[in-house]
Amino acid sequence: MSAPFAPHFNQQYTTHLKHLRLKGLQPKTIEAYSRAVRRIGAYFDYRIDELSEQQLTGYFSDLLDTHSWSAVKLDLYGLKFFYAHVLRKPWTHLDLIKPPKVQRLPDIVTVEEAQRLMQTTQVLSYRVLFFTLYSLGLRLGEGLRLQVGDIDAARWRVHIRDSKGNKDRLVPLPAATLGVLRCFWQAHRHPVLLFPNRHGGLKAAHRATTPLDRGGVQRTLRKVVATCGIKKRSPPILCATPTPPI
Repeated sequence: MSAPFAPHFNQQYTTHLKHLRLKGLQPKTIEAYSRAVRRIGAYFDYRIDELSEQQLTGYFSDLLDTHSWSAVKLDLYGLKFFYAHVLRKPWTHLDLIKPPKVQRLPDIVTVEEAQRLMQTTQVLSYRVLFFTLYSLGLRLGEGLRLQVGDIDAARWRVHIRDSKGNKDRLVPLPAATLGVLRCFWQAHRHPVLLFPNRHGGLKAAHRATTPLDRGGVQRTLRKVVATCGIKKRSPPILCATPTPPI
């Protein structure tokens, strides 16, 4: 930063980060809101204390030329947070941006397509993960975070932790899924993680400190989808519908 207002902006930005953490926001939200202020600061030479509606209109109009409505909306929310908690000023531009309302249905695999996906997936850990996601109706992150202690075989349920909205929930555990998970655990015997990473191979899986790599799982799913010839946006959603909580 070489602009004359950069030092003052740096102080404000540091305060912004502190408030983002203190408000208990999710890591992705913190990154989005902090990125928003960095981007807006650079656009206005790091002087964003007194932005007029005309200036903001120009900024968001230019941003829309290169970014999605989602990015524009996040920048707006990040700036509103900055005004409220750093500048301590009321936000008067509430109607500045109104993204078009769009409702898209996700691409969901059928039972037959799911069977083809499982049969085509050669790597055991990925095949078991895909089956678990499909049978329990889980998001990818929820499946990767599963631990051995989350499987309640006595009550036929699974404890899903830190789900969307930072909430926990319980989902039914089918007998077939329990059987598959038990066999898979016998193969790696990790004391905590249900899906340990594959960095050291199956023999070293019991010493892993992190779950399967999310990027590796997504790349594998895209390859399997292409191999199966499933004509849907990749990667498709494996679960038919999220399993209702108990």
